[in-house]
Amino acid sequence: MTNYVFTPAPVISVPVVGTGSQFPVHRIYCVGQNYAEHAQEMGSSGREPPFFFMKPADALVLCPPGQTTPLPYPSLTGNLHHEVELVVAIGTGGKNIPVDQALQHVFGYAVGLDMTRRDLQAALKKQGRPWCIAKGFDHGAPIGPITPAQAVPGIHAAKIDLSVNRSARQHGQTSQLICSVAETIAQLSAAWELQPGDLIFTGTPAGVGAVVRGDRLQAGIEGLTAINLQVV
Repeated sequence: MTNYVFTPAPVISVPVVGTGSQFPVHRIYCVGQNYAEHAQEMGSSGREPPFFFMKPADALVLCPPGQTTPLPYPSLTGNLHHEVELVVAIGTGGKNIPVDQALQHVFGYAVGLDMTRRDLQAALKKQGRPWCIAKGFDHGAPIGPITPAQAVPGIHAAKIDLSVNRSARQHGQTSQLICSVAETIAQLSAAWELQPGDLIFTGTPAGVGAVVRGDRLQAGIEGLTAINLQVV
């Protein structure tokens, strides 16, 4: 038995739809500005290649189906934004994965939210500094159950949307991704050796905006389990 100086944190995991199993999470990779209209609303031309950042695995907020999950409003911000995203769960790892083989590494898909402290992000961008504090905070990555890939063959041309207090905010199609799921896996695996348990938040369509305490969010992607949250 290893004699740890304190009890290790439990493994972070996400339920898998229809199996009773849990998907253990290794890392969370995120893709920035991977929808052209969102890139434009953030001040870019919409033609730049997407870029990557990361969130800690324990930033995940598990959203059980049929329930409204509390989402704590984070400290240090007055401008918390929602970003609904298709999440890719990696089942087999690899390095320098070819695009034409990339989808073979996918275990499944889920609905996720990349919550963002937008005011902190904007200030740090102006200073040319990293903005991990704007993205990698506690409770910054809500996620629904993972659906195995074979159960959602149409996921690459699926509707994606988000509403706040039943008012539509974001909508689009996963086919509008600048870098497809396969291309994203290929690019990430050139920079890191992907591992089983990695999650990839693939980017958000246009329409991001602020939420406040009391707001109810519903996020969905066609074929996947929708998630419901209330900011508290």
